[in-house]
Amino acid sequence: MDDPYATIGFALKLAQQALRTHMDAGLQRIGLTTPQYAVLNFLKAEPGASNAELARRSFVTPQTMQGIVVALERSGFIVRAPHPEHGRVQTTELTERGREILAAASGIVSEAEARLRAASAPLDPGTLTEALLRLAEALR
Repeated sequence: MDDPYATIGFALKLAQQALRTHMDAGLQRIGLTTPQYAVLNFLKAEPGASNAELARRSFVTPQTMQGIVVALERSGFIVRAPHPEHGRVQTTELTERGREILAAASGIVSEAEARLRAASAPLDPGTLTEALLRLAEALR
């Protein structure tokens, strides 16, 4: 390939970086980071998730997740408790305050998603999403 910047990989990274920068800027206004949003959003869908599950779903290491969880707990957005069957495992759940900040954050993320969908025209957003998921799967 003559132009290394005219590759699928470079375009994907550029799009990912632009999305992350956009989300970081919007979420920062309400005191969150993109990984913190990911954790709160996952906990809405999967209350009681462990740190290991949260790390996998948020694309961070377990060590990084520990820092994220501590910050969210200090902010009053989550509570942790020992797992009823596995003593060393902590379960994590949203607090009322966490649900409120998640609702505000979801509006910011929805705006970014709407911009992506508009920019994908004339392609169908569902078709584009399926293609991106196939690309990810091809490299696993």
